[in-house]
Amino acid sequence: MSLTMKKRRHAEAMVPQAWLGLMKGQARKAGRRVSPMAETARDVAAHRLEDARIWAAPKLDQASHSVEEQFAPMVSAFLAEMSRRVDVSPVKSRRRWPMLALLTGAVIGAVGAVMYRNNAQRWTDTMKDNMREGVSDTAKWTGEKARETADKVGKKSDDISGKIS
Repeated sequence: MSLTMKKRRHAEAMVPQAWLGLMKGQARKAGRRVSPMAETARDVAAHRLEDARIWAAPKLDQASHSVEEQFAPMVSAFLAEMSRRVDVSPVKSRRRWPMLALLTGAVIGAVGAVMYRNNAQRWTDTMKDNMREGVSDTAKWTGEKARETADKVGKKSDDISGKIS
């Protein structure tokens, strides 16, 4: 056997014709010996495949019922929830609560403002009454102090004029 190199660096085997005939004969003999074993392997594989299908068929049926009864409702509920969340159309119940809270706040604010004005008016009236009473009390007190001071000044001036004369 000789090897030759071509231009593109491919090795090419040069096998003599006699060797090819010899190898062909040996392959036929090996094929005749292996053929019964291959048929037996094929039959065993077919039998085992049939056994596997007999075992797997009820398991797959049971799994399909289990998925249908247990898993499918959860997936369906999940998908329905996602579609509700993704849906663009507004839901009326979602808009009622914020509007109700806003209106309640406005009503409470208006009631508070009215109560504040009433309380402020009462406070103003009370202060006016107290001021009137306070002014008259202050005037009385001031008048009394002025009389007392005038009396003291009068006594002192009498004392001083008595000492001078």
